[in-house]
Amino acid sequence: MINVILKDGSKKQVEEGISLLELAKSISEGLARNMTAGLVDGEVKDLRYKLNKDCSVEILTFDNSLEGKKAYWHTTSHIMAQAVKRLFPNVKLAIGPAIDNGFYYDFDTDTPFSEEDKQKIEEEMKKIIKEDLEIERFSLPKKEAIELMKNEPYKVELIEDLKEGEEISFYKQGDFTDLCAGPHLESTGEVKTIKILSSSGAYWRGSEKNKMLQRIYAISFPKQSQLDEYLNELEEAKLRDHRKIGKDLELFMTHPLVGSGLPMYLPNGATVRRLLERYIQDKEIKLGYNHVYTPSMANVDLYKTSGHWDHYKEDMFPVMKIDTEELVLRPMNCPHHMLVYKNKMHSYRDLPIRIGELAHDFRFEDSGSVCGLERVREMCQNDAHLFVRPDQIKEEFKKVVDLILSVYKDFGFKNYSFRLSLRDKNNKAKYFDDDEMWERAESELREILTESGLEFYEAEGEAAFYGPKLDVQIKTALGHDVTVSTCQLDFLLPERFELEYIGEDGVAHRPVVIHRAILGTFDRFLAFLIEETKGAFPMWLAPIQVKILPITDNQLEYAFKIKSELDNLGVRVEVDDRNEKIGYKIREAQLQKIPYMLVLGEKEQSASLASVRSRSLGDIGQMSIEDFKNKIKKEIENFEIN
Repeated sequence: MINVILKDGSKKQVEEGISLLELAKSISEGLARNMTAGLVDGEVKDLRYKLNKDCSVEILTFDNSLEGKKAYWHTTSHIMAQAVKRLFPNVKLAIGPAIDNGFYYDFDTDTPFSEEDKQKIEEEMKKIIKEDLEIERFSLPKKEAIELMKNEPYKVELIEDLKEGEEISFYKQGDFTDLCAGPHLESTGEVKTIKILSSSGAYWRGSEKNKMLQRIYAISFPKQSQLDEYLNELEEAKLRDHRKIGKDLELFMTHPLVGSGLPMYLPNGATVRRLLERYIQDKEIKLGYNHVYTPSMANVDLYKTSGHWDHYKEDMFPVMKIDTEELVLRPMNCPHHMLVYKNKMHSYRDLPIRIGELAHDFRFEDSGSVCGLERVREMCQNDAHLFVRPDQIKEEFKKVVDLILSVYKDFGFKNYSFRLSLRDKNNKAKYFDDDEMWERAESELREILTESGLEFYEAEGEAAFYGPKLDVQIKTALGHDVTVSTCQLDFLLPERFELEYIGEDGVAHRPVVIHRAILGTFDRFLAFLIEETKGAFPMWLAPIQVKILPITDNQLEYAFKIKSELDNLGVRVEVDDRNEKIGYKIREAQLQKIPYMLVLGEKEQSASLASVRSRSLGDIGQMSIEDFKNKIKKEIENFEIN
């Protein structure tokens, strides 16, 4: 007999050699029916896996974990591959992993799959599901595995790359067998609903040096209602896609002659970004931040000193050799700011010193991952570093949190949570190796958050390489969890750069550094804001705040008089003086997401009024120009959300 500790902490004695599925059945038949895989001592295992020693076990289902979903989706990817081989026998199989939202499979085919082909594949997948084929797992020695897969060159390549002695496992369902580590369900019939979503080209193993394969993306669920809900979410995501909205509202553009991941801001987008930059800079200056400008490149030795070269080199652009120097585009600004601090000696009376910068950074993102403004190769960060005495850490950290909360109030963000991001103690290679420093930093940050009364949760493996951090996770309109603001506690870089201040005792001491970014990068923040608002920015942030719509040319002089008054007030305003019908002008302004429209006809002109239309409320009636000016001035000054 062996002892099994279940997720709820209870212990269960079972026969040695019992499978995970049999264990689930001994707990509950319903649990066993819904089981997709198991977690044994923290590792995902197939439901056929046999327990041979004392261990902890968690039963995974589609509904209780992402790994449970992935087992379900991985099974469906094999169903897709089987369907493709039935319909197109000459197609060669590559890989078909589960991802966070469904799965894909890569195929080597002479021609891309047409919409008609994908419809046929989906219908064949449904037939395979209806056949309810038993899924069997088996292993082979390397030589026999290669023989079995001799007609599948990509599978043979994968097998040949495996180390000697490593298990080579396969899954068989009916007439189809695939190389796979699993996990998988018991039969194809356990999959209930499927939908092929899209297809695209994909290089074998992600390298442009290899052949372009055809990738099909799909999704599956245990219930039709779950599939319907997911498809509705996809439609909503299309409506919120910042790339489409950015194009429609002329916010930004990309061009292959400029390069992948290098967006260009058009006048409307540049206006929004400029306003964001001024907004956060003004807030920081009022709080005692000193802003600097530092170069967008530096000598490689700077990053060797900071430690970024050892921990971040793969994400940096290649080195440029100029004369006797080796220079690299910077991925972050903290090393520069360490030197700004070190530029002169400081007294304990000088601290805290808050150095801020709207800094351009560069990350070597591969071409397949860049996406609009969300993931770019050049970005502008709302960055700052606070150099503090140890006795100032709590107060300054709290001030950063207060700034974050103030910003979120201005933008109307409500659905967010605080995450304490810690290092993964089982993967120390990712982090600077100093256990004492990590324990001190993590315990101090945990204490600060607890004393501040903030509700937070902890996440291992999410820390920066040099220290733990507080991440603010916002739930988007589509239900995604994204990090916007971050605040990090760092005892390492002051040590590596030998930073000092003279204490009250006349002796040199090390400061502590707080890294923080409130808006993160302006590019990603703007992408997030576009998708949250569908391009209907708050009044104070809209590229054009007011559109004046004269009904006839007789109102043009009156229209430009109002424009001049609003210009003097600092309002961004345009006159639509085209020879078009007023209904057309109103629809155009609505499509452009203009917060307010002033419709001017003969009656309005004679009475010095305007018929006011609101983007959110529609027609709100006639108003004097003075009253309208007071109204929008108040909205702008109070950062009102409309």
